[in-house]
Amino acid sequence: MAFQGTTPEGHKITMDASPDHGGENQGPRPTELILQAVAGCSGIDIVDILTKMRLKLTTLEMEVSGERASESPRYFTKVNVHYRLAGEGLTPEKVERAISLSLEKYCSVSNSLRSEITWSYTIN
Repeated sequence: MAFQGTTPEGHKITMDASPDHGGENQGPRPTELILQAVAGCSGIDIVDILTKMRLKLTTLEMEVSGERASESPRYFTKVNVHYRLAGEGLTPEKVERAISLSLEKYCSVSNSLRSEITWSYTIN
C-alpha cells in the first residue's frame, strides 16, 4: 500500500500504512510526516530567528511527538516538540522567544495545524 509523493522540486517521499492497515512498512506514515514537517519548519525558522538576533547556534536537535483523537479521523490534538540547542550567547529567554515566534507566527506547518491543538515544548 506504499505511495510515493513527489514535490514540485522533484523530491520523492515514500509513505506507507502500518502492517495492520495493509502496509508493508516501506516508508513513514503520513501522520509521522506531519510531525516531521513541524520539526523541519520550526527548525528552519529558529535558525533564521537566532541568526537575525546575531546569536551563534552550533547545535539544534528536535524530537516531536503527538497525541491523536481516539476515534476516526484521529487528528492530532496535541503536539510536543523537545528542543535541544547549543551555541554562543543563547539565553533561555532568547531561545523561548525564537521558538514562540516560530510556532505561533512564522511556521506555516504549525499554523496549518492550529485548530484544536494544544502546543507544548521543552528546551534541552
